[in-house]
Amino acid sequence: MICRTLASATACCIGALLCFVTGLDFARAATVEIDIDGLEEELRDAALASLDLRRFAEREITSTQVRRLFERADEQIKKAMQPYGYYNATVESELTEKTPEAFFANFRVELGPPVLVRTSDVRILGDAAELGDIRRALDAFAPRVGEPLNHVTYENSKTAIDTQLKALGYFASELVEHRVEVVQSANTADIRLQWNSNNRHRFGPVSFSDSQFPESFLQRYVPWKEGDPYSAVELLTLQQRLVDADYFSTVSVQPDLEKLENDQVPIEALVIPAKRTVYTAGVYVSTDTGPGVRLGFDRRWVNKRGHKLGGQIEYSQRLQQAAASYRIPVPDEQRMYTFSGGYRDEETDTSRSRMARLSGTQITEQWNDFTRTLGLHYLNGDFEIADEERSTNLLFAEGLLTRKRADDLLFPTRGLSLLYGLRVAVEQVLSDTSLAQVRAEAKWIRPAGDRGRLLFRAAAGAMVVDNFDALPPELRFFAGGDRSVRGFDYQAIGETNAEGGVIGGKYLTVLSAEYEHYFLENWGAAVFVDAGDAYSSDLDANVGAGLGLRWRSPVGLVRLDLAVPVVSDLEEGLRVHLVIGPDL
Repeated sequence: MICRTLASATACCIGALLCFVTGLDFARAATVEIDIDGLEEELRDAALASLDLRRFAEREITSTQVRRLFERADEQIKKAMQPYGYYNATVESELTEKTPEAFFANFRVELGPPVLVRTSDVRILGDAAELGDIRRALDAFAPRVGEPLNHVTYENSKTAIDTQLKALGYFASELVEHRVEVVQSANTADIRLQWNSNNRHRFGPVSFSDSQFPESFLQRYVPWKEGDPYSAVELLTLQQRLVDADYFSTVSVQPDLEKLENDQVPIEALVIPAKRTVYTAGVYVSTDTGPGVRLGFDRRWVNKRGHKLGGQIEYSQRLQQAAASYRIPVPDEQRMYTFSGGYRDEETDTSRSRMARLSGTQITEQWNDFTRTLGLHYLNGDFEIADEERSTNLLFAEGLLTRKRADDLLFPTRGLSLLYGLRVAVEQVLSDTSLAQVRAEAKWIRPAGDRGRLLFRAAAGAMVVDNFDALPPELRFFAGGDRSVRGFDYQAIGETNAEGGVIGGKYLTVLSAEYEHYFLENWGAAVFVDAGDAYSSDLDANVGAGLGLRWRSPVGLVRLDLAVPVVSDLEEGLRVHLVIGPDL
């Protein structure tokens, strides 16, 4: 009896174990393939992201769970379409069991007509509504009346208004009403938003972290006065001024919102000193001057008043020069006074110049949207042009207006640079001749398709001079070279003397057009045409054209051009031009 009972129990246990193992086999993980038809990419991604079926399918899931999650999918897709303005979408779905553990879920979505904005009442109560930046944010609010109700666009517009209020110092502003009413049967929506701007905060005291300068010096960089209305733009201006001063490795300017008091916002500026002395060395190649090397140093601050000292030595095949400068900043006026001296020995195919220079300049930033440079320069030395040797003393005043705008300083697709210059010398004041000279330069860059750029250059100049022969080469006009008219040697274009030697001209005209196409991210090709002349009587344009290779290297844009003269009386032949550096 005992044996019989024991055998029966053993058989039951074995049977139960077999049933358990069999049950595990039926509960094996299933896979689900999902396809959604009828939606564009953005909406399809949103629909997929909403599906529990997709999220759970990445885990272990049974066939029963697949069917249960599939039953929820239609409603999940419909809800996923609502933020995009489609409240009446319909979904047809089908679940196919290809094998016992493999399913295919197909959804066909009909969006139906979108919900359109019927009315939109977006307003701000308080004096903030009178500010131009706030009015522009209100005017830009979307979706507008008649447009589909897109919740992402709606939230972004609402955030933009709230951000603009904070940026102008309305830290106590409140969104007192925010309502979107959707009438699904009519496919319409009514938007109602209302802020109370409350009081505008003003700038409080500015405190700087410990640095190499006294607090009184750093306060001169602050572009506002305490008590002025708060503005995030002014905050960024202070930060940029401190960065541009080149004294600090780190600059951070932030409002201290935890210490608001009497509608004033204290400002905290964190500044960490940079390395005081910087040494530089570089090797370069230019077809105008030949291969060369530059060595330099910059003492970022000499004393507690932020004065700077710098120097540079350059040696190349055709150019040797040394210069030193002492700079005095005036932060509250955005000015810099620079006193410099140097010696320059330059040789070209047409001239040789050995000149000592002394200069004093005043540079003013943000002068009517330009950088203004006023200077007094004294040149003394010898030069040789077209086998004629001369010496010169020349004291001249110079004024420059420059402006540069670019979406990317290293590789702009949209950019503009302008230069206007005036030089004046009087023979009775340490000069061998009287001179009045004007010049202008412009460069314009615009995108051309997805991978191209258009680049245009123009330069013009004119002078009135009593004794042209007394002018050193750097004050005469020449054309030709890497950055002028390609296809011609550096300064090879100009008026000639009786022996045919190039002596430069009193006038200058240069035009250039170029198209670049980048077939890879960092590699491209260019086609260009340049034209110009340096003359004293009649314009006789020299035209060069060619092809180029472009490489966006780690050290800047490398431009290798092959150019030939197309229209010219000068010597013809293929010329190579190599330039490394920014476009503007």
